[in-house]
Amino acid sequence: MTQITQEYLRPRLLHRENDSHKHDYGRLLIVAGCETMPGAAVLATGAALRSGCGLVMLHSTLRALLSAATNFPSAMLSENPGDHFNSLPERLDRYSAIAVGPGLGWSPGTMNALIDLLTEACARRIPAVLDADALNILSVIPDWPELLPAGSVLTPHKGELRRLLPARDDAEREMLSRELCVHSGCTLVMKGYHTQVFTPEGEVLVNTTGNPGMAKGGSGDVLTGLVGGLLARGYDAPNAAALGVWIHGYAGDVLSVARTPEGYDSRDLIDSLWKGFRCLEG
Repeated sequence: MTQITQEYLRPRLLHRENDSHKHDYGRLLIVAGCETMPGAAVLATGAALRSGCGLVMLHSTLRALLSAATNFPSAMLSENPGDHFNSLPERLDRYSAIAVGPGLGWSPGTMNALIDLLTEACARRIPAVLDADALNILSVIPDWPELLPAGSVLTPHKGELRRLLPARDDAEREMLSRELCVHSGCTLVMKGYHTQVFTPEGEVLVNTTGNPGMAKGGSGDVLTGLVGGLLARGYDAPNAAALGVWIHGYAGDVLSVARTPEGYDSRDLIDSLWKGFRCLEG
C-alpha cells in the first residue's frame, strides 16, 4: 500500500499556463439532485467550482437549479423536467467528465436515464464519477461493470460497496474491489477511516487526511464534485481520486482544528478546499 501524502501528490499537480482560457481546463457535467434532495446537487456543484476546472454545468430539477444559482452563480444550469432525473442534457460531447449520483433519488425513469447517460458516456469516451444513488441503481443491474466508461471513478461508502460487491467479509470485498478496477480500468474510492483508492494497476493508495468531524451528511457530495472537477480538469482517474480525497480530508482537518469536529458542516468544507491546494503548492 502507498500513502497519499503531500510528497506523493506534489509531482502530480497540474499547473495553469499564463496564456490560457476557461476552455483549456475542461467542462464538467453534474447530474445530481431531485425535488426532495436539492442540497446534494448544490454541494457537488460548489466543490466542482473549487477544483480548477474551467466550466461546470448542473443538470437537475428546478428547485436544485434555483438553489445552485443563488449559492454558486458561476455554475451553468440545465433543467431536468419533473421531480427526478429522467432525461439527458443536450450535447454530451461538450463535456470532459461527468459526475452523477448525489441526491439523485429513484423514480421509474431514473434507472433508464442513468443507463442512457452511461451508454452515451462510454460511446463518447467521457469518464464519470459515480456516487450515492447512481451506485445504488447500478447495484441492481446485472453486469453493471459493463456500463462504466473507461477511466471512471466510483466513490462508495461501505454500505454502497456492500450492495455493489456482495462478499463474505471485508477482506473478500477488498479483493473484489481490486479485481474490479484491474478488469474495468476504473478507480474505486472506498470512503471511510483512512479512505482507500484502488487503481487499475492493482495498487492500493491510503489517504492520510480526514477526521470524524467529516462524518456528516453532504461530505460525500462535496467529494464527488471535487473529484469530478479534477477529472474534467485533466487528471487521470487515480490521480483525480488521490488528490480529491487528500484535499477533501485536509479541508476537514483545518476545520476540525479551527471549529472542533462538531462545529462545521459540509458547506464549510467547500470554502476550505483552497487550503489543500495552497498547502500542496506551497
